[in-house]
Amino acid sequence: MSRMGMTAAAFACALAAGQAAADAAELKIFGSRVTKMVMEDVGPAFEQASGHKPIVITDVAAVMKRRIEGGEPFDLAILVNFQTDALIKEGKLVADTRADIMKAGIGVAVRRGTSKPDLSTVEAFKRTLLEAKSITYLKEGASTLHLDRLFHEMGIAEALKAKTIKPETESVSERVADGEVELGLIVIPNILSVPGAELAGPIPDAVQSYITFTAAVSAASPNQQAARGLIKLLKSPDTIPVIKRKGMEPG
Repeated sequence: MSRMGMTAAAFACALAAGQAAADAAELKIFGSRVTKMVMEDVGPAFEQASGHKPIVITDVAAVMKRRIEGGEPFDLAILVNFQTDALIKEGKLVADTRADIMKAGIGVAVRRGTSKPDLSTVEAFKRTLLEAKSITYLKEGASTLHLDRLFHEMGIAEALKAKTIKPETESVSERVADGEVELGLIVIPNILSVPGAELAGPIPDAVQSYITFTAAVSAASPNQQAARGLIKLLKSPDTIPVIKRKGMEPG
């Protein structure tokens, strides 16, 4: 689906937001890389229709949550579901705007052009990790919580510790693409976004975890109606092909 193909849906959402183009402003969105990937396609149509220019500010979702808690101004957040829920409880986000937008599974990244490891079974995945010279996954993140627990349950946490790099930023796929690390584990869209990295495959279904990204409007935003309109667009049928093209499923 082309960006222009979404204009009608964006226009409808802009009307629902009830804001005239004369009142337009930048719409500051806090999220992780997956948010930016979707907004690259959705944003231009929404801006054209509503007059509001979406500005996406990204980092690891946990970092963005702390920036919100620190009082940094924004209009819309798209974070991991439990982070969004916590911010709603803290009064930072508006409860009735909560919406699950997309979800992504965890994949394994290799440097493009290199051989792909065996991920066909849990035992094969375990063997691949043990035989790898180095691995990387985020220092903190929803996928990290799952992987740390999984490696402990598999009995390989200590064996992996010495050869694991945990970056503080969303640079897992870049480190693999640069040849710094042999294997990277992160949500699949992150891998697809880096040209020099290649998706070897998702981790086995039996140990997979899907990360849900959930939106809500800032309680302090002066552009709440526009932000609500953007959520409606992100939840519309027109956006589903965009989400799928980025390696995810609708939330």
